[in-house]
Amino acid sequence: MSRLSLTYLRKLKANGEKMSCLTAYDASFAYLIDAAGVEIILVGDSLGMVIQGHDSTLPVTMEHIIYHSQLVHRSTHKSVLMVDMPFMSYATPEQALHNAARLMQEGHAQIVKLEGGAWLAETVQLLTERGIPVCAHLGLTPQSVHQLGGYRVQGRSEASAERLRQDALTLQAAGASALLFECVPSVLAAEITRAVEVPVIGIGAGVDCDGQVLVLYDMLGISHGKRPSFSKDFLAESGSVPAAITAFHEAVKQSRFPAAEHSFS
Repeated sequence: MSRLSLTYLRKLKANGEKMSCLTAYDASFAYLIDAAGVEIILVGDSLGMVIQGHDSTLPVTMEHIIYHSQLVHRSTHKSVLMVDMPFMSYATPEQALHNAARLMQEGHAQIVKLEGGAWLAETVQLLTERGIPVCAHLGLTPQSVHQLGGYRVQGRSEASAERLRQDALTLQAAGASALLFECVPSVLAAEITRAVEVPVIGIGAGVDCDGQVLVLYDMLGISHGKRPSFSKDFLAESGSVPAAITAFHEAVKQSRFPAAEHSFS
């Protein structure tokens, strides 16, 4: 069976069908996610927190992310493989090109994900012109947690909402193949999702995004510390890991997740 592609994800958006995404960092969990039909697997720099035990994603390196991406790739056959670019691995367009090429060549990424707004337009254009698909991560960007002053909902004021609107349009024009919104008011995320042509994946951004992503360990209820309010423990009501992953996938496809309590106004 051949892997899904960006073309398939675009078709889902065009047809009004939802897409699901979960993080994975190893072969065993990745196999279960792939087998459940989840369309996208994200090798996230969240591994710094849920795997390595750090209090942020900042210590994750290129070597770490490539290693975990290789593990995920080996046991999957269908899901699109999206991989995070770690903190300071894309500080300049040239550095981003070098490191994104590594993620594709060594880590087998199909899409690379970058955190940032319109300032990334030159980088996004450079990568896409050279055949590297990009997902632009907007809203709460964990790599900027210290600058943001903590993990806070973004886009609540009219000024910050307008900035997110313009960032999304600018990055789409630069060539971004997808957008990801984290911790954004659901009404704003829905508005931008309708306004852009590329798939929009949400996490704490309401049910009207084209797709939903969660950190696997959060949706299994096994993360240390407090689970984010936008997540849900699917294992508690499913009884097994495979059943929990399937339940998440089906809830997203049927627009039953996220519910109001997993979203922000």
